[in-house]
Parts: sequence; structure tokens; C-alpha cells
Amino acid sequence: MSWFKRKKSALQNTSEEDRRVRTEGLFDKCPRCANFIWKKELESNLLVCPKCSHHHQINAFQRLSFLFDNGCYQEFNSHLKSSDPLGFIDRKSYKDRLEAAVQSTGVEEAVVTVEGSLQGYEVICAAMEYRFIGGSMGSVVGEKITRAIEQSLAHRKPLIIVSASGGARMMEGVLSLMQLAKISAALAQLNEERIPYISVLTNPTTGGVTASFAMLGDLNIAEPDALIGFAGPRVIEQTIRQKLPEGFQRSEFLLEHGMLDAVVSRGELKEFIADWLVFMANGG
Repeated sequence: MSWFKRKKSALQNTSEEDRRVRTEGLFDKCPRCANFIWKKELESNLLVCPKCSHHHQINAFQRLSFLFDNGCYQEFNSHLKSSDPLGFIDRKSYKDRLEAAVQSTGVEEAVVTVEGSLQGYEVICAAMEYRFIGGSMGSVVGEKITRAIEQSLAHRKPLIIVSASGGARMMEGVLSLMQLAKISAALAQLNEERIPYISVLTNPTTGGVTASFAMLGDLNIAEPDALIGFAGPRVIEQTIRQKLPEGFQRSEFLLEHGMLDAVVSRGELKEFIADWLVFMANGG
């Protein structure tokens, strides 16, 4: 009599699909160096690739949580949202695009305005949300940034604007272009009152945003390898009929040619801004 019997079972083959499902969502592939990075490691490094230092694109709320002490801040004017002043329709209506953007991003517009503490300094901050129709600047974006400037004026708090945009919003036509002058005029008032304005340019910052407030800071800072420019390289080459140099419209090129004050990695940005706030507060 056998006391122990071993049950025979067929070997289970783990398919490639099963293995993929078990690891799906745990890793990200860096678009620059093509290495796979554990998501938790990437997040702990502020979404900067630990292998090649590529700065992954982040949303407005991630940006704000990195900048503000303990990730805490108070949002204001969050109720403002765009209408459809021109009844614009291309492949689909502007109204439908707005609704889709709100659903996918969880915000009402392409900029988030907040106030809070950065290394102990009370500041006003506007962070653009690129996921919302390419961070394009329409009437409400212009209004929210202008109100943030007015808040900065009223309470004499330094202003920080983090740009990530494809430029003016074509679906609002000339109304979007008017925001360039509107915001620039408000910033001139800030300058007259000697209240610091720090502009942070991230990838990408282009079009009307670059042509207005993004380049008007008392201090203009960019993240490494950020695309910054007004018109696209192809348009410029066709206009001037010359081949553009290597790295044209990247932050390092702009720093070298005097268009930026500094290129600062994401992990050092908060401390860098805080140091300059000290300098500016002391009349620097």
C-alpha cells in the first residue's frame, strides 16, 4: 500500500502575454535612451530619467506638488472656464473639444492658479496644463493669469509662472491674441511695483506664450532640453532660406545665446527659485 501518491499534473507554460500582463504598468520606457525604468523609481526622481536625465513631461498638479512645501497650496479662480465665442468648428466643434479636455484632465482650463509657500516664501503661481488642448492660451487662460498677477500685486507676493504651451488657441481667433497684450500690460504693473516675477519654461513653450509672458520674467529659467521658440523650425528655414544650427530652440542653445538666465534640472528648481527669492527680497 502506498502511503504517498504524487499527483501528476501537466507543466504550465507561461505565455508571453501572461508575463506581459503581470508587469504591465510597472515600467516606463524613456523616449530618449530607450531604457525601461521602474515607475516608482522614476516618480521618486521627479519624473527625470535616472539613466540619461531626460525630463519627462508632467502635469500642472505634479509640478505644483514638487514646488510647494509639503505639496500644499490653495487654488483660486478654478471655476473660470471657456465658452465658444466664435462658434468654431473644424473636424469637430470647439465646444466638444473643451468638454473632452475637461473630462480627460480634470481641470476647467489650461492653467492652474494657486498660492502657497515655497521654502517658506509666500508666492503666487500659475502652472500651465499641456494636456488641455496643448496648453493653448485662450481668453480664460489670459484672464486667470492676469488675475494671478493682480493677486500678486494686491498682496505683494512674488509671482511664478510655469509655461508649457503650444501657443495661442486658434479656436478663439483674435481674442486669444489679445491675451498677449493683456498679460504683458499686467506684468508691467508688477515691474513698476518691484514685485519679482520668475518665469519657468518647460518642454514645450512655443508660439504666443513665448512671444509674451514666458520671456518677460525678471528671471527666466528653463528645464534641460526644453523646446522653446515662437515659430517652428521649418517655417523659419523657409522664411530666411538658411539651415538652422544644431539644437536650435532648445534651452541650452538659448542660454548660450543670452535668451535665458539659467537652465536648471527639476530636482534643483525649488531650491534655485528660493535662493533667487532671497536675493530679490534683499534688493538684488
